[in-house]
Amino acid sequence: MKVSILQFPGTNCEFDTQYAFEKLGATTQIVWHKSESLPADTDLLVVAGGFSYGDYLRSGAIAKFSPVMKAVQEYADNGGKVLGICNGFQVLTESGLLPGALKRNEHLHFISKHHHLRVENNNNTFLAKLNKGDVVNIPIAHHDGNYYIDEAGLKELEANNQVLLRYTDAQGNIQNPNGSVSSIAGVCNKEKNVFGLMPHPERAMEAVLGSDDGVAMLQGFFAS
Repeated sequence: MKVSILQFPGTNCEFDTQYAFEKLGATTQIVWHKSESLPADTDLLVVAGGFSYGDYLRSGAIAKFSPVMKAVQEYADNGGKVLGICNGFQVLTESGLLPGALKRNEHLHFISKHHHLRVENNNNTFLAKLNKGDVVNIPIAHHDGNYYIDEAGLKELEANNQVLLRYTDAQGNIQNPNGSVSSIAGVCNKEKNVFGLMPHPERAMEAVLGSDDGVAMLQGFFAS
């Protein structure tokens, strides 16, 4: 399996992401944002976390104009699998590849801690190795992780099983750290080939570091 990982000015999780997928047996390649194409053998494209362009406008709002994003759009339109993590999720919403938007956390503070998530839908590649209702413990680290979508959009997400993950406590009860609509932590597109989440599964690969729950999450991409 070949995983290509996007790198923008300000990206800071590309090497964590590379380590995580190589640990699972993938080959990886980091792709600079000025590239006008993606590696032809890409099986999964990951838009890694960080602070693209320093988040000097809205998070991800400048990155969507990078040359590589045209190739990302074409790759996704042709059914290619795309995963956006944290800032990568923001880039995908700004680019229109995922519905909704990410805004400033409800209490205006940067949040950095482990947080539990409940799997809402597993009928997709990303979460195929988990069961609906499973609770995982995954780090979050964001200032603009407050997911927003209007009421009509939320109904559409629910109807199409596009809500992937919700923030909860260890027992699976809703516990919202940032004000996200319906406590949403991750979504996918209607076609279920583009995925985005604010938490960092690539930082949950070693039990000694607090959790290895990210392993089962990322392993889903190896099943297809």
